Amino acid sequence: MSGGGQPMTFSLSAVLFDMDGLMFDTEPLALVAWRQALAERGYTLTDELGLEMLGRTTEDTRLILRQALAADLPFEALFQRKKEIVGEHVAQDGVSAKPGLVELLAWLSGRHVATAVASSARRDDVSAKLARAALPHGFDALITGDQVQNGKPAPDIFLAAARQLGVAAPACVVLEDSEAGIQAAYAAGMRPVMVPDLKPPSPQTARLAFRVLPSLREVKVMLEEEAEVTPR
Repeated sequence: MSGGGQPMTFSLSAVLFDMDGLMFDTEPLALVAWRQALAERGYTLTDELGLEMLGRTTEDTRLILRQALAADLPFEALFQRKKEIVGEHVAQDGVSAKPGLVELLAWLSGRHVATAVASSARRDDVSAKLARAALPHGFDALITGDQVQNGKPAPDIFLAAARQLGVAAPACVVLEDSEAGIQAAYAAGMRPVMVPDLKPPSPQTARLAFRVLPSLREVKVMLEEEAEVTPR
């Protein structure tokens, strides 16, 4: 399935990765943790509200929850409780990489394509999950939601990653599972590729995506067939 025209060869210098839901199977855990933390305070997290939070920064999540549940929602306490719940699960069960991630990173490394993690999560959360996952290939840059002024769907985080890598935006492929992330990549002038996790793309989001693919395995195949690698 694709959204965005016929196959073509394109120049590739960097791949920017979202993290939760794209690299790691952590979105369901995050929603379970939010639901438990809110329930302990007497609030209910609906499925619709949970999906609205996907791919958003901590500050955006604060606004979403306060608008939906209560203006005086004790967000910091809830956020810390959510982190505790996630941390307990990660410490016990580890972090599960999405199918095809290790193979894709090896392919990119072998061709000297620059890579970055560009996640809406806070830096300490991202660093902890990357360390726990112990991936065999590292990343050239790490940009997180607490390092940019505007979170996804604004393009700030992807533009910051490209600057840090020293790569022009049109030569970047962005891998995302969320609608906000695809909108941000498109606004950045990059090539957005969506690998949906919990929420399929709306028709509007699918039209913004260069491709909508079922897994990172298909992303590797697509890059092999269509990308002309031009290392930075």
